[in-house]
Amino acid sequence: MNGDQTAPTPPTPAAKSPEHQASGHGRFWPLALGSIGVVFGDIGTSPLYAFREALGQTGETGLTTGSVMGVVSLALWALILVVTVKYVIFLMRADNRGEGGVLSLAALAQAALGKRTTLIFILSCTGAALFYGDAIITPAISVLSAIEGLRSVPALGDHVTLPVVLIASITILVALFSVQFKGTGGMGRFFGPICVVWFLVIATLGVMHIVDQPGVVAAFSPYYAAKFLSHHGVAGLFVLGSVFLTVTGAEALYADMGHFGRWPIQASWLTFVLPALALNYLGQGAMVLNAIAGAHGHPVENADWFFLMAPEAMRAPLVLLATAATIIASQAVITGAYSLTNQAMQLGLLPRMTVKRTSETQAGEIYLPQINLMLAVGVVFLIGIFKTSSSLAHAYGLAVTGTMAVTTSLAFIVVRHRWKWPLAGALALILPLLAVDFVFLGANGLKLLSGGFVPLVLGGAIFVLMATWVRGSELVSAKAANDTPMIEDFLPVVSASRSIYRAAGTAVFLTADPDHAPGALLHNLKHNKVLHQKNLIVSVRTADVPRVSDFERASVEKISEDFTRISLTYGFMETPNVPKTLAGLRKHGIVFDIMSTSFFVGRRTVVRGANSKLPKLLNDLFIWLTRNAANPTDFFHIPPGRVVEMGAQITI
Repeated sequence: MNGDQTAPTPPTPAAKSPEHQASGHGRFWPLALGSIGVVFGDIGTSPLYAFREALGQTGETGLTTGSVMGVVSLALWALILVVTVKYVIFLMRADNRGEGGVLSLAALAQAALGKRTTLIFILSCTGAALFYGDAIITPAISVLSAIEGLRSVPALGDHVTLPVVLIASITILVALFSVQFKGTGGMGRFFGPICVVWFLVIATLGVMHIVDQPGVVAAFSPYYAAKFLSHHGVAGLFVLGSVFLTVTGAEALYADMGHFGRWPIQASWLTFVLPALALNYLGQGAMVLNAIAGAHGHPVENADWFFLMAPEAMRAPLVLLATAATIIASQAVITGAYSLTNQAMQLGLLPRMTVKRTSETQAGEIYLPQINLMLAVGVVFLIGIFKTSSSLAHAYGLAVTGTMAVTTSLAFIVVRHRWKWPLAGALALILPLLAVDFVFLGANGLKLLSGGFVPLVLGGAIFVLMATWVRGSELVSAKAANDTPMIEDFLPVVSASRSIYRAAGTAVFLTADPDHAPGALLHNLKHNKVLHQKNLIVSVRTADVPRVSDFERASVEKISEDFTRISLTYGFMETPNVPKTLAGLRKHGIVFDIMSTSFFVGRRTVVRGANSKLPKLLNDLFIWLTRNAANPTDFFHIPPGRVVEMGAQITI
């Protein structure tokens, strides 16, 4: 409104999402099945490349039994400690009215402290910015690794050259991004069944090879992981950085909690997904151990063990299934980026963008053209630069570990200030989790120069963009407040004026600051000398909860015979629909007829002042962002034919 973003308000009672409510009322198993197709797509496709890349980092000329057992043990304990203990058991309890994710947790921490501190702002922006790096890398590495599996098919291996892999991967991903505007409602019903088949297949492949080397199950002992790290020095840290690839996608467990509910996700992970992943990693390890035993002392080189696990006749179908699974994983990350962006806009961290709904029944199905284009360009760029999944694996990890460290830090604030744990107890819980995060972060930091800088550069750019938008919006709001009178001081002057023409009907003035006279109202009086019979001063704010109940949606205050001040509150997961909300305020005495109502919106043109508080480059960036922000009439669902825009220039 007037170019300003909505500001968070103190938390209000919120209605839980329908999905969250339904999780305990007869829809448990359908939700559990759906979660397998959406929540676990990313982590479920990690076996395609994680084990292979970890073995490749050992620095050994030939694979050894100790290295294989160590890598398998590290992979299993990463799944246990990072995913199961941290996310499934602990973090999924830190829900914000049923919602999860880094911004949801940041809003929860902010509500616990009663304000948005600098620390929470930095953590929330950092976590959100790093997520975009993950959202670009995941589709690229997943699809590349699946297409590369064609080389394991004897009849095709010699024909699957690098150009073939690149062209096929880019074609699949471009097609995926090009159909996003249609939504995922039609395809989404197949995601769960396809991923169920995927997990059953990878578990079966694992069991087939475990029976040849049953001793591999001893890798469940952390002894092998500790022994490997103690004997490999720096190389062990490189391996640890690649082992982290087994848990990429763990954030999705938390972020998608609002769509499926805590219990369906936990049940799916503990009873189905985790066993399938563990069996596959054990199976890959068993296959390598079998190869070492059959080599009779000759060196065994690293290979694409996942696809080699399958009989030759089944490798082509396995590649097709893997490609379908990686497409589903990519889709989950893409829609996650849409959801995160929508939350960031509602919380005032990003400028308004065009949000298109792709479903009339599912509120969470949205499409953001600008984000879709950014992701598509980024994915194609990464594939063109890195060319192989092995090279791209060096860029993977830093963004994810950074987001995990941010999540753990925010969780400490929630545990300490919202759950009211004593300091010693909070530290006893959080410090071990944070230690694991920083160990993985340090291990992935070793890949900084070989590709790890890519998500950091992207995340840094987005962080600067967010910080610039927030700071610039604060300056604009402060400037506007200084240049406009308080509404209570302004109304007596208007009422006493005899030169103002009173028009029939209702005028709605949208403003970010309900305490000061809206700029559009001032300009309308100044230039047109017209005042409607009924005037509504409407502000829209975002709460620190995902959804707000209808009872708490609106606050109405009659401030004079002609003016009423209305404050509308939405959750950060909701999309404001101002006309619809106003039409439901009859019980507050608001008679709203859209055909006799005019919406006045102030459109500010920001220009750089001589003594700007922003550096020139950041000032220019903020001006560019304001000029390219989505029209507020579209964002608030106001009919274009009922809108009057009043332009004004503001200097910062």
